[in-house]
Amino acid sequence: MLKQVFVSPDPGRSRLRFAARAVLGIGLAVAVCGLAGTSLVGAIIGGLAALLALFTVTDATVRGQALTTALLPVAGLPVLTAAAALHDLPVARDLTFLAVVGAGVYARRWGPRGHSLGVFAFMTFFIAQFLHATTDRLPEMYAAVLLSVATAAAVRFGLWCYERRRPAPAVSAPPAGTGLARITTRQAVQATAGAGFALVVGQLVSGDRWYWAVGATWWVFVNTTSRGETLVRGFRRVLGTVVGIGLGFLIAVPVAGSPVPTAVLAAACVFGIFYTAAVSYTWMMLCVTLLAELLYGLLGVLSPGLLALRIAETGVGALGAALAVLFVLPVTTHAVTDVWIQRALRCVHACTAEAAARLAGTEGADPTPRVAELEQLLGRVRLSVAPLVHPLSPMHGRRRRARRVLDLLDDCAREIRGLVAVAADPEASHDARLAAACWRVEAAVEALTGGGSVPAHAGGPRAAEPALAHLHGLEHALAELAAPLRSPSGSRLAGA
Repeated sequence: MLKQVFVSPDPGRSRLRFAARAVLGIGLAVAVCGLAGTSLVGAIIGGLAALLALFTVTDATVRGQALTTALLPVAGLPVLTAAAALHDLPVARDLTFLAVVGAGVYARRWGPRGHSLGVFAFMTFFIAQFLHATTDRLPEMYAAVLLSVATAAAVRFGLWCYERRRPAPAVSAPPAGTGLARITTRQAVQATAGAGFALVVGQLVSGDRWYWAVGATWWVFVNTTSRGETLVRGFRRVLGTVVGIGLGFLIAVPVAGSPVPTAVLAAACVFGIFYTAAVSYTWMMLCVTLLAELLYGLLGVLSPGLLALRIAETGVGALGAALAVLFVLPVTTHAVTDVWIQRALRCVHACTAEAAARLAGTEGADPTPRVAELEQLLGRVRLSVAPLVHPLSPMHGRRRRARRVLDLLDDCAREIRGLVAVAADPEASHDARLAAACWRVEAAVEALTGGGSVPAHAGGPRAAEPALAHLHGLEHALAELAAPLRSPSGSRLAGA
């Protein structure tokens, strides 16, 4: 895990800037709330609102991000009002919470904006339980949320909008074979069922901190599609929480209630959440757990018993998510993984065709956006096969094949990047050998995605001409992919 976080590539220092901007934006939001005269509770809800505004908004364009950020209070404030009004009506409160869970997941069918608004609505209800919000606190909480979201937006879109200087990233739609509407509907039902289990059992464990279990169930479902992904994410959430609790005894408990060291450590946790989110869910959850412990220290309720309860409630929430994905409208890993792999292969062909056109001098041919799309698709493949390559996976044969597929897809991506770099050279030329090699790549992709026979790659020394060498390497990787992708039906690559 250490290597994954600290050695993982960070092109353009995007993760570093993402995390540093979050610390600045959240720090300023808390400061603005303080200057406005809010209490500690107001400052905490303001800081968490700013965190969500900076973390959850992922639209492809800056304009889209700004619009989604402006809509966050529209989604969150009515939910905050309902949570506060139902504070002393547990049955109505619980049913409303489950409705927010279902609606928040269902909203993902409308893409990144729906996802962001759904997360913000859920977390607003969750934070209201965390802070024991009542109607008399609503004016202060409204002000804190509005001020913090506005401050976060000013930092993100005014003071430090590094996204304006880079092209919009390619956005990969969910697999057509499973369908966004179908998946989000199923997940909405699953999440509501899992949250219902977590709510009931969580209240049996603790009448005061039951919402931790519901929160654990919710976050296990975020950014997952199949049951295998959800199960692995649940395990990583529990692991990150347990390690975070252990560190909390050494870090959070000794400084509980001390404002200056708590502020410094909270800033470090915020940085860690944003910096590690893209590469390690376990590390992100460790930082989230430490941040929660520090906030409880400020509220004066942090104790070893509370930390032990946090582990128990997280386990209940992860169990609720696991039971839901296993028994309620399950979406198999195979159904999702196969489509993502095929989309990645088709993108390999599209990258090759664009690069060949660029080498041939075709005006407007640019493979660069396709390369960005390929990287995103490979990220989805890695996420989808994560259950199979997990060290604790009992399916050793499938684990070996899955790792082989990932290695060969990485080889394809490396050769594509090299080919695109050559194509960018204005001195590079095109000849008949390149056209023939591109045709062979197209034939190999069509065979892999259509069930035909994959042409064997001719051996021999690697070509000296750079573009041709990359195409030959690509041919070799595609030919090698046939074996692990076409294992017998009883031992499918991703049949979990």
